[in-house]
Amino acid sequence: MRVAVTGGAGFIGSNVVDALLVHGHEPIVIDIRPAHRRDVAALCIDVHDRAAMVNALVDCDAVFHLAAVANVNDAYDDPSECINLNVLGTAQTLDAARQAGVRRFVLASTVWVYNAADGHEPLDEDAAMTPREVGHVYTASKLAAEMIVHSYAQLYGQEFTILRYGIPFGPRMRTALAIPQFVAKAMAGEPIRIQGDGSQFRRYVYVEDLADAHILALGPAGANHVINIEGEVPVSMRDMVDAVAAALGCEVQVEYGPARPGDFSGREVSAKLAETQLGWRPTTSFEDGLRRYVAWLSTQSVTS
Repeated sequence: MRVAVTGGAGFIGSNVVDALLVHGHEPIVIDIRPAHRRDVAALCIDVHDRAAMVNALVDCDAVFHLAAVANVNDAYDDPSECINLNVLGTAQTLDAARQAGVRRFVLASTVWVYNAADGHEPLDEDAAMTPREVGHVYTASKLAAEMIVHSYAQLYGQEFTILRYGIPFGPRMRTALAIPQFVAKAMAGEPIRIQGDGSQFRRYVYVEDLADAHILALGPAGANHVINIEGEVPVSMRDMVDAVAAALGCEVQVEYGPARPGDFSGREVSAKLAETQLGWRPTTSFEDGLRRYVAWLSTQSVTS
């Protein structure tokens, strides 16, 4: 397939591009930043440029829409920009895909949306959402984007897949994320600071496993489904500190600070549909993925 990847120069997008190439597809990177490799077509386009997006998506079989404000701290600091890119950017890309005749639109969403979910855990893709419980503009922007995708399916027959990511980690992670910050602090012999009491947890998913889920979602089984792509084991902030210490072979000190406003404390989310519908399940443990990240980081230090 010919597959466009908005945000294809970013952390997750670049790994999705790698997976597309491995599986014989033709990726096209759409980003305002340079692509991470030179053997792929890359277009410097802002997703708000409707005409340019339509031209870019002509003859594409699918588009993975990953361009977004992904850092929740950035979303908190500049909520209007979060809405502009995550909601309006999704609408612009989706409409460009419709006009260009793209068969499948794949939206990158997040398990953060379960902050607003009602029901017993583990929560699945059919969980009802309560607007007053959304709690964060980032979460609201992702739910709004999902609603727009559903509306395009109902009104225009636009085929879609929505992938709700667990917390991705691995090589090329943004340095602002918790794992790179924790690793950097530990390597420098500085205390690691945890926001909150450390009990909040995530189900981390190794980025190469996540990229493989995108490939499987391209098939007929992924059509018109919302699918959670989660790690298998919950990892608390305190667990993460212990794993960092083990991966680096050192002791680390921990300091605690106030919790972030609207933070996702962690909900038990089921990834059963990903296995039954797509045949996907994560194969990389958190500890193994963290070791791979540390090994990759050492190669970056040598080459920089």
